[in-house]
This record gives sequence, C-alpha cells and structure tokens, in this order.
Amino acid sequence: MSETVYSKWHQEMEIFRRIKPCLILEGNILDSYIYPEEGAIPKGTIVRLPAYLHYYLKDLGYENIVMFDDIRGFYNTCEDGYIQRFATLVRARLENGGIHAEFRGKASNSATRLIASALMQKETPTAVILDFASRYISDPAGLQQSEIEGFTVLQQASLDAGEVRTENGTLKNLVILLVNKINDVPAWFYLGNPNVKPILLRTPSKEERYQMVKGSNFQSFFSARVYREDRPEYDAHPEELEKIQDRFIALTDGFSFTEMNGLRRLCKNQNIRIREMCSVIDLYKFGIRENPWNKLDVKDFRNADKEFERRVKGQPVALMQTLDVVKRAMTGLSDIASSTHGKPKGVLFFAGPTGTGKTEMAKTLAEKLFGDESACIRFDMSEFSQSHSDQRLLGAPPGYVGYEAGGQLTNAVKNNPFCILLFDEIEKAHPSILDKFLQILEDGRMTDGKGETVYFSEAIIIFTSNLGIYEQTGTGERVQLISSEMPYEEIKKQVRHGIENYFKTQLGRPEILNRIGENIVVFDFIRPEVAERILRARIEKIISNLRTEKKIELTVSEKAYKVLLARAVDNLENGGRGIGNIVESMFVNPLSRYLFDNGLFSDCRLCVEEIQAEKMPYTLLCTIEDEGSGGWQYET
Repeated sequence: MSETVYSKWHQEMEIFRRIKPCLILEGNILDSYIYPEEGAIPKGTIVRLPAYLHYYLKDLGYENIVMFDDIRGFYNTCEDGYIQRFATLVRARLENGGIHAEFRGKASNSATRLIASALMQKETPTAVILDFASRYISDPAGLQQSEIEGFTVLQQASLDAGEVRTENGTLKNLVILLVNKINDVPAWFYLGNPNVKPILLRTPSKEERYQMVKGSNFQSFFSARVYREDRPEYDAHPEELEKIQDRFIALTDGFSFTEMNGLRRLCKNQNIRIREMCSVIDLYKFGIRENPWNKLDVKDFRNADKEFERRVKGQPVALMQTLDVVKRAMTGLSDIASSTHGKPKGVLFFAGPTGTGKTEMAKTLAEKLFGDESACIRFDMSEFSQSHSDQRLLGAPPGYVGYEAGGQLTNAVKNNPFCILLFDEIEKAHPSILDKFLQILEDGRMTDGKGETVYFSEAIIIFTSNLGIYEQTGTGERVQLISSEMPYEEIKKQVRHGIENYFKTQLGRPEILNRIGENIVVFDFIRPEVAERILRARIEKIISNLRTEKKIELTVSEKAYKVLLARAVDNLENGGRGIGNIVESMFVNPLSRYLFDNGLFSDCRLCVEEIQAEKMPYTLLCTIEDEGSGGWQYET
C-alpha cells in the first residue's frame, strides 16, 4: 500500500477547519501519531498529537501556532519564535521567554481573553491548541463563576472568529481543544453552537497499521542482524512474509500507535525472528513468548473423546461439539473463520438437565488443555443478579469505592489468561453483565476499572444454563417441560427453543445469542444404560481409593450392585449428581459406619454382600476374611 493513508479524524479536520473555527478533538488524544506527508517534518515521523497539529498547521500556512495548558500557560515546544510572535499579536508581556505567569492555572479569564483576541483578529492566521482541556474545570455539571466566564469568552470568540487571506487561500483562525471525552467541557459550549465541531479520534485503523508494518517501516521491527539473516528467505517467498504481516496487523486491532511502537521496540530488543513476529504480541499482552496453545500436541487429541468419556458418560453429541471447538482453536481456524482477530479461542453454551456433566466437561477440558483442573475458573452467576453486580465482576469505575481492587473476572484473567472461564447459570446474571459479555465475545478484551486492558483471546468461555427445562405458569407454579422419557432430538429442540425465547423475547437481546452462534451444546438425560456405567465407575473408584490409601480390599456382590442400580435408575431426573448422592447415602455412609464400628481402619479384606435399603439408616451385610482360619466370617 504505497499511497498516503490519512486517519479519519485527519480527513474530518481537513474538511471542518475551513468552516468551523473551534474543533474539539476527543478520544485517543494521548497517543502518538504518524505524520502522513512530507512537509515540516519527514513523512512517517511519529510525534505526539500537539506536535502533529503544529506541523500540520504550519504546512497549511499558519504563522501563529501556540499551545496552552493550565500548568505551563502558553508555550510551543516544537519550534522557537512562535511565543514571541503570539505575544506581539495579542499585546502580551513576555517574562523569561514566556507569556506572563498570570495566564497559568485553570484556564484563567485572562488566558481565554488572549485566545479570543487571537481568534477575532484578521491580520495573521493563528491557531491555539488547548492541551489537557479536560482538566480546565472541576465539574462540568457544577461550574464556578470564573469557569463559566472563561468558556463564555471562548464561545463568543468561536462565533466571531476571523479569517485571513494568504497567498495559498483563506485560513480561518482556529482554537482546538484536546479532551478525553466531549462531556469534559460544558455541554452548552458546543451544543447548538454552529461554529464548533467535535471530532472523535479512534485507535489506528487497519490501513494505518498496515502502513506502519509494511513497506520501509518493516525493517525497523528487527535488529540489524536478524533482518540481514532472515530477509533472503522471505525475498524468495514473499507470500509467506505477507501472511506474517497480515496476521500481525489483524492481531493488533485496537492497539494505539504508542503500543504499536512499543511492539516494534520490544521485537527489536528481544531479537525476535521474522517468522516469530506475532509472538511479540503475547509477550506484550501476557509477558510470555511461548503460548501454551502452541505447545499442544495434535496427537494427544486424536483419542481425546475416549479420555473424556471416562469422566463424562452418555453425552456423545455434546462431547463431539465441545472437541470440535477445541480442534478449531488448535488448528487456527477460529481466527480464519472470524472477521475479528483476538476473539476468545472458543465459546460454548452448555444447556440441558441438571447433573448431566456440564461442569465436569469444563473441568475435563481444562485439565486436558492446561494440565490442571484449576485452570477452569468458575463463576456462579446467581451471585451477580443485582444491578451493581457488574462492578464486582469487572471492577468499579475510577473514583468509586474499591475500584483499585479490580473485578473478580478481570483479576482472574490477568492472573491466568490461559484458562477455561465457566459461567454457571448465566440466565441468573443481571442484564447489565450480559451487555459486558457482548464486548468480550466480540473483541476479546475489556478495560477494567483501573484502565488496564484485560485480554480474553487465549481463553475458552463456557456458559451453562437450565433454560428450556422448566416453565413458570401464570400462577407461579414451576412446570418441567422435558423428561427422560423423551428422545434426545426432542429434548434438544425444546431446550434450544427455551434459550432463544429467553434471549430474544424475555431479555430482548438477540445479539447475545448471535455471538454464541451455533455453539449451543445440549446435554441429554442420563439414560439407564449410562446410569449403570456411572454407578460402576463410582464404586470402582471407591474400591481403588480404599486399596491405595487404607490397604483395604473391598468387593461388592452383584446383589448389592442391583440394589444401588435400581435406586439410581429411579432417580435419573437428577442425573449423575443424583447417582452420586445415592452412592453416598446408601453405600459410603453405611460402609464408613461399618468400618468404624468394627475397628477396620486398614489392612483387611471384606465383601459387601447385601444392602438393606428398606428403611433408613441404611445398613450393609458384609463378610470379613478371617486371617486366622484362612476363611471368611459373616458380619452385619
């Protein structure tokens, strides 16, 4: 891209500086910018915004250009001579090379009257840049009289601003305010004022980042040695270099020019190779060069379904959908399929009956991807049902109590960006929190209360929900809409309908559902054959743990198994969790009582022959091996 690229705000300023004497630049004003054309300074020079404006105005033919803020008063740090010319124009007294000290502090009336005088004269084309204008008043809603008078003077000057004919045409005298946001100045100053134009400065566009990364600027990202050694390979294969550059440009969406320049310096200082150029972004975001996602071995996931099946039984469809999202992330197709880079690695919406393995699936996924279940960070969304709950989750705004502590979610992701984020029962969260998820799902980042950017691009986000399972009638009665007797396809249809109805009709936010897309994973009820597998797995785990930890050899008769199984099958509405409760109440508790009462704390062998389940408390009939006689002794 060889043609000159102008920022959108620059193009707007070029249009409106001809007809509006007062421009308010808001937004990304603290950034540095690339000077777009050859003129007062070389094309491509990176300077701060006030300096950019100075050289731009000088190239247009302005003879008087000064900056102002409440600390320094009137000044110009770009070139000498401007303060003297400005002082002569407005008949101000110089003191130690600057205009008299009375013009410092809270945009004093004396200062604004000088600015107004400069704007209204028609002798010399003049521009005044009011830097840090967000700091001129204490509270836009409650101005002091001196502040009202100061902005009134500026407003009058904007209405009566003059223009000067030059050899290159007519130049309108300008005052340019640099503010963080437009409401940092009084609304009455710009609303309804035909001579004021607010202009929003955004972070660099794709075209601007393109200009910074490609062409002659590219070499500056690398040390001389690295560039000399690596460049011949890419001269022979220019298409490979273009892929690297395009990915870098895509991954830096939302970065400021200052951050882009920081990436350039970091890349050079760390002697990063051209092929590893994109790794500098992980180094900048997370402080690491080796991304854990890049360390994952594809071979380990070829039979992952069998590993997952050992922990999450009876959910083949849900398992396949979940692993598809992971495989898409591992192969890089998530970025390719999306128009926005930097989104989370994957988004899943687990829905279906309780106790069917939704949370267990998330934990299993965390262990498989990151080697530890603790990488699954769970948030119970029923705790965030109040309107102010978003501050607990994402951090309070600056100035509010506790903002310096950050939010629970943002802190967790800053501490461990490579994780599974599990949001349980998402429908119980306050709608204001769901609004925040829109930005996370779309952009993969969030700014917390401390102004720090938190990146979600390396996480998998999982929502769980019971939507579509129950319906509340007009009388307040809760009616179950699905049952274990229904086929899976019918359950899936009913659950998806419930989810769509909630987001589209009840919540009125279909865009949240659109961000989730087709990643709704519906879990089936635990079926009788699956219940038996879950039951046996739980009993075998107890037997194994007793053998390993207590040296107790335990066996369970088929008769006892059948009693447990019958109860488990009768309790399928509660899923695997219900089976676990049955095992605990009918097997673990009476077994613990039996071992304790008989003093069997280690080194023994016994068999559970029967479970007496007619009434509570449940009891076991067991036989214990009698080492003395070499046989078994019957005990109750």
